[in-house]
Amino acid sequence: MFRFRLGSIPVEVQASHLITSAVLGLSFAPAGRPGLIGSMGFQVVSWMFIVFVSVLIHELGHAVASKAFGYQPSITLEWMGGHTRPNAPGPIPWSRDVLLTLAGPLFGLGLGIACYVGKRSLGHQSDVLAYLLGVGALANFFWAGLNMAPVLPLDGGRITSVLAMRLFGRERGFLWAQILAVITSVGLVLWSIDNRQMFLAVFFAMFGFQALRAAYDAMKGPEQESREQSPQANTLQRAQAALAKNQLEEARHLAATVLDSGEALTPDLASRAHHTLGWVALKKGQGRMALDHFSQVQGQPVEPQALAAAFSLIGDEGRALPLWEMAWRDSGDRTVMHEYAGSLIRAGKEPQALRLPQVDPAAAFSCAERVLFIRGAFSEAAAMGERALAYAPSATIAYDAACAFARAHNIPDAVRLLQRAKELGFRDGTYAASDEDLAPLHGNPGFEAWLTELRQSAPS
Repeated sequence: MFRFRLGSIPVEVQASHLITSAVLGLSFAPAGRPGLIGSMGFQVVSWMFIVFVSVLIHELGHAVASKAFGYQPSITLEWMGGHTRPNAPGPIPWSRDVLLTLAGPLFGLGLGIACYVGKRSLGHQSDVLAYLLGVGALANFFWAGLNMAPVLPLDGGRITSVLAMRLFGRERGFLWAQILAVITSVGLVLWSIDNRQMFLAVFFAMFGFQALRAAYDAMKGPEQESREQSPQANTLQRAQAALAKNQLEEARHLAATVLDSGEALTPDLASRAHHTLGWVALKKGQGRMALDHFSQVQGQPVEPQALAAAFSLIGDEGRALPLWEMAWRDSGDRTVMHEYAGSLIRAGKEPQALRLPQVDPAAAFSCAERVLFIRGAFSEAAAMGERALAYAPSATIAYDAACAFARAHNIPDAVRLLQRAKELGFRDGTYAASDEDLAPLHGNPGFEAWLTELRQSAPS
């Protein structure tokens, strides 16, 4: 194994990749060809070089597309091919996923065209170079086409799965993609056998079997899946149901029980339990704990808005902003958009926040205020509350700003905002008297007078 970098992109080459390409050289050596080209050593070295360059360029296509979207990709070459990790900060939107995947075959096709043009331009000047360019062109054309077959783990299979799930829904789309993969694999196996390409026949037979198993699992009925579920899986379902009802302590207890189940704990259950606990921590305003749990989630995406909220809670708006933007653009949800706007405001980018389409400035400043309040930046939260109040006079906004001022021990401004809340319709003196956020005001004459006014104005 060796490593190097292409600019900022790290590349790792496994020994299995070099061994496989050498075996290909032995398999495709032209029998009886005289001279250097016909020698076994030349064939092995040339195929190792051609496969290495071809696969590297293919993976570089994925990596360059990843860089274009702001990700930090890394490349690994192993066995007959390789893979590129985009290392995105969160789940990748389906449209980007398709483009990232398609970039690999396009780069390979481009290399094939370059080799073909190079060979045509070379003429008869060098038999060795002409051979290398010819094989390079053929290999890249063949692989670019084959790699677009709608069979996982090929690029075509990934694109088909993403588009099918987008069109037909996650479960049905995945099932149809696997059925198509099975049909395609059977056809390619028959074609390979007919053309005496046994390596390809075995290749697609394995992929077809994997697709068949995946399709079978996808077709299992809910009742059968329920019967097959372990007690830990049922406990986790209860935890997720409690989370949906905002019963956070119950959800936390049940998910933690799953993690403590010892040998019965599978990687999938552990991942799902951490995902649930991450959301529990998030709803409790515990950003760092949420990130700790989300970092242990494997095999399933963590929602970008969840990661964004966690980073915002710990004050890392630099990481939160691209995630908020991704979540908003992918979902189109106005609530997410206002959270994104709030993050922009906290990052000092207020003009950009207020330029978002159909943004409600009061909602944006309120989102900025809430996170600052949770972080304990009470003075800054109060200032955001007053900005929100300027855009939308509201008893709730005024009361929340008063709470922030009270927590910041700014008694005069807290009382001032409480008076404003009363003017705007706040009447719940009982709630205010027991509100822990207003505890610093207890005993203050202005606050006590305000409470008395509320009680006197309350309906008997």
